[in-house]
Amino acid sequence: MTTIATPPRTSLDKVADLAAQLRVDAIRSSTSAGSGHPTSSMSAADVLAVLVARHLRYDWDHPSGPANDHLIFSKGHASPLLYAVFKAAGVVSEEELMHGYRRYGQRLEGHPTPVLPWVDVATGSLGQGLPDGVGVALAGKYLDRQPYRIWVLCGDSELSEGSIWEAFDKASYYQLSNLIVMADVNRLGQRGETELGWNIDAYAARAEAFGARVLTIDGHDLAAIDEALTAATDTDAGGRPTVILCKTVKGKGFSEVENKNGWHGKPLPADMAERAIAELGGPRHLTVRGPLPPSAQETAQHAPARPGAPVRYDVGAKVATRKAYGDALVALGALDPKVVALDGEVSNSTHADEFAKAYPDRYFEMFIAEQQMVAAATGLAVRGYRPFASTFAAFFTRAYDFIRMGSISGVAIRLVGSHAGVEIGADGPSQMGLEDLAMFRAVHGSTVLYPADATSTVALTNAMAANPGITYMRTTRGGYPVLYPDGETFPIGGSKVLHQSNKDRVTLIGAGVTLYACLAAADLLAEQGIAARVIDAYSIKPIDSGTLRAAATATRGRIVVAEDHHPEGGLGSAVTDSLVADGVTDLHIARLSVREMPGSGTSEELLAWAGLDADHIATAARHLVAEAAESR
Repeated sequence: MTTIATPPRTSLDKVADLAAQLRVDAIRSSTSAGSGHPTSSMSAADVLAVLVARHLRYDWDHPSGPANDHLIFSKGHASPLLYAVFKAAGVVSEEELMHGYRRYGQRLEGHPTPVLPWVDVATGSLGQGLPDGVGVALAGKYLDRQPYRIWVLCGDSELSEGSIWEAFDKASYYQLSNLIVMADVNRLGQRGETELGWNIDAYAARAEAFGARVLTIDGHDLAAIDEALTAATDTDAGGRPTVILCKTVKGKGFSEVENKNGWHGKPLPADMAERAIAELGGPRHLTVRGPLPPSAQETAQHAPARPGAPVRYDVGAKVATRKAYGDALVALGALDPKVVALDGEVSNSTHADEFAKAYPDRYFEMFIAEQQMVAAATGLAVRGYRPFASTFAAFFTRAYDFIRMGSISGVAIRLVGSHAGVEIGADGPSQMGLEDLAMFRAVHGSTVLYPADATSTVALTNAMAANPGITYMRTTRGGYPVLYPDGETFPIGGSKVLHQSNKDRVTLIGAGVTLYACLAAADLLAEQGIAARVIDAYSIKPIDSGTLRAAATATRGRIVVAEDHHPEGGLGSAVTDSLVADGVTDLHIARLSVREMPGSGTSEELLAWAGLDADHIATAARHLVAEAAESR
């Protein structure tokens, strides 16, 4: 074991100088940039000065060190404070702080992102940093089994976000005593007083009701802050997360703006900045680093994985793709100890429960808290795990901002939505994911998959494990015949052509459940002498543009797309966008989709009502062929 020398503890007198430096640098950088949030930074400067100088166990030269504490600014708009901390730690230069903040092409962005190696997750959309921190804390306690702490700075405005309370709830449920929340209660939000103002007792009652240990302090009393941060790291906290409610003053340190409304998100004009810096004692150039982390502990090994039998299905057997996902996830978990799973209390429907039974130490139940589920997946990904998170496709809409921010964070997370489309039948529209493909396609760098059968689902689940960014797979509720033999390959960005000839007159494109209707429609058309090409567009983003282009050329632009989804942004949009981008202009496309509000019924009734059964697809194809004949 390597012994790391611990630097002498920084005195509180020096911490006071550091706090003044942080305030000055927050003012200087935002005034130089012409934008930013200096007053929101100034209120938390004392807390951060004590933390980074005396409590944050961090090797600034090795930010990926496995024993490092984690510092997350859930209050991401206080980026001037965070970047001032980085300057004080000696990892950001004066030049970069003064001329790189909020500038084009520079890494000190308006809100923090992991383009900086000391930032774990992107924040700035309020209510996200703490839920992400729960995911990091889960990794620390249950997977890494390291003694690092997760320090999260929250603003008081974001304590109105429901996601914050989902986070507190799950932190208490999982006994995350390694999670410490520092709430900067400065009373003023963007447009005036926050919901609770300085009602510290109300905040305390809420946090305690969610199972947290609560400490209340004057957020500008350095000794009180030091005492609270020390208490927060007490391992005898009864397995509870700690919330330190810090009563602070917005704009603290400059009398002209202290506790005054109207200064949120506004840099100080140059003349005011000059007076503020003078009042704070002028610029300083301290370099302060706190304690180093302890040597990384030997991680306790998980139960050895035992690869089970390969996941195989007989062609023709009826298997729901959601069941195939569960089977594939168990097999994948046996091969890769970094694979973890989460679910939103529907695991017996998504079949994530199979993974939970096989690997309970790598499964995290998030209950009905989809925002926290995605955030926990993000935090687990930060620690190098490969999370798969599942729920009904419709319920991912609740977590969309977390998915969007996950893309900005650059994490690789895998999301699986079951019970999609009108195919689910009698449950009705509240349960039908009809927007999910569009939603996920719009996420930067995302991958969107929609397998039709069990064999392709297994192959794509395996492919997801190594795929970067946000990957979404849509699964189907009902059981449908296996189309592909074992060993068939399904690369991301590919497709399958199931019917093809040199006499094809129309192309039918489906994905998931509509592929079967396309196959049946092709048989109906064949009876009438119309040869149809059938494409399984299992990869919706990226889509197989080459196969689409070849089909459009072969069938003279006559294409029918059938999707169990609203018309906007789904498979039909993906096909059209691809062909137009490739310069294919002679197009005659019929897009069949769910265009009205569905109700309850059987799968067959609802698919026919939406025009997604074989008869409707064949009719649309015949119209395209007939129109072509009439135009000759």
